[in-house]
Amino acid sequence: MDKNLQFLELKRMDPKILHASKRVKQYGEIYDHYTVKQAIEQSGRCLECGNPYCEWKCPVHNYIPQWLKLISEDRLFEAADLSHQTNSLPEICGRICPQDRLCEGACTLNDGFGAVTIGSIEKYITDEALKQGWKPDLSDVVKTDFTVGIVGAGPAGLACADVLSRNGVKAKVYDKYEEIGGLLTFGIPPFKLEKHIVKQRKKILEGMGVEFILNTEIGKDIQFDTFMKNHDAVFLGMGTYTYMKGGFKGENLDGVYDALPYLNSNIRNIFETPGNRYIDMNGKRVIVLGGGDTSMDCNRTALRQGASKVYCAYRRNEENMPGSKREVKNSKEEGVDFLWNMQPIEIVGGSKVEGVKFVKTKLEKSDIRGREIPTIVKGSEQIIKADNVIIAFGFRPNPASWFEEYGVKIDEIGRVKVNTDSEYSFQTHNPKIFCGGDMVRGSDLVVTAVFEGRSAANGITKFLTNNQSRDLDAANL
Repeated sequence: MDKNLQFLELKRMDPKILHASKRVKQYGEIYDHYTVKQAIEQSGRCLECGNPYCEWKCPVHNYIPQWLKLISEDRLFEAADLSHQTNSLPEICGRICPQDRLCEGACTLNDGFGAVTIGSIEKYITDEALKQGWKPDLSDVVKTDFTVGIVGAGPAGLACADVLSRNGVKAKVYDKYEEIGGLLTFGIPPFKLEKHIVKQRKKILEGMGVEFILNTEIGKDIQFDTFMKNHDAVFLGMGTYTYMKGGFKGENLDGVYDALPYLNSNIRNIFETPGNRYIDMNGKRVIVLGGGDTSMDCNRTALRQGASKVYCAYRRNEENMPGSKREVKNSKEEGVDFLWNMQPIEIVGGSKVEGVKFVKTKLEKSDIRGREIPTIVKGSEQIIKADNVIIAFGFRPNPASWFEEYGVKIDEIGRVKVNTDSEYSFQTHNPKIFCGGDMVRGSDLVVTAVFEGRSAANGITKFLTNNQSRDLDAANL
């Protein structure tokens, strides 16, 4: 078969998926793994475009055609090395990235032939390489005496630690929770990302010299002044944990839950965490408000808990949903009823939720971002009964009380400002403090947090090296 024409004879084949009737009864990942033969065949469909749209659409700019070619030639370890040159968490991004909106959506073959299964192959590369004994090669790394304190063991913090280690800098990662990962562990459900995958990444990073100090909250267990003095530089990767509200009546009724505490309670129930306040939807009529991936996580979790009915309401149409098309499809298959063009205006009930009052919407002229604006259809009010409501409107930053004292500036909605005039990537207005991920960007994708954590690590390394050079020059005067 002509390599350049392989896509004509070999169709896109996704990994096998567990039938919806079976997957709603368990919390394991729903997608199977490629065999070696399947991975070689599917990666061989790549056209090796001269100007690869997939690579430019990827927030970390993965060398996608190159590692697809390596897999098509069964050069697994080389592919793993190359994958890690741009992405610190490839096996995680391969599982949870919305590839249909990113690399696969930009694939040339997406127009009529079926995009290359980039995400599944990315997952395969690291999974299979680790199974065969692959480890990151740091033999050429020259160690320095620098130590960087990282606040937050989420995607940005982990990515920062990874790149610092590859630059010979000691990374110490602090997190207030008992496990690393942030939302990777305590937010994203196991049917999308099983937690042993995150623990496996922790072992890899520890093998690279990263030190984790868990169950430790900076600003509380360790004062920030002490923390600053103990490290040559600091990276803040604390995410966004302020829940966005709708601002309508009834949001405080009994039976109304924010998305993250709900998802967290379910994961901790699976972990059998002592003292966990488990939020159980068994036998309940549930309405999830919102149209992003977090909403899909709530939909699918409620079904697995045994909810009698799950509705997902979104004020725009399906085409305008911010969530991954794959996750919407999975939700539909598992039994979620979607309420398109429905805007909540009140959660009704006495002391307890009884339902949600909606109005219908229609989409009209676009806003400055190019999205059509939903406008209310007069006289369209209706109430849909519910026992529980989950609000999944997204998250905003929650700035620490000590930001101002240490020169960490924020904007009007609490996002950390990085100094765009600095020669050091993601440096705040305090030269010693760097920041990246959702704290800077606002709630966004895991892969964008990875990119910013990696970029910040390079900025930190340059900052430390240049300042050391200046100190040495001064000492020699």
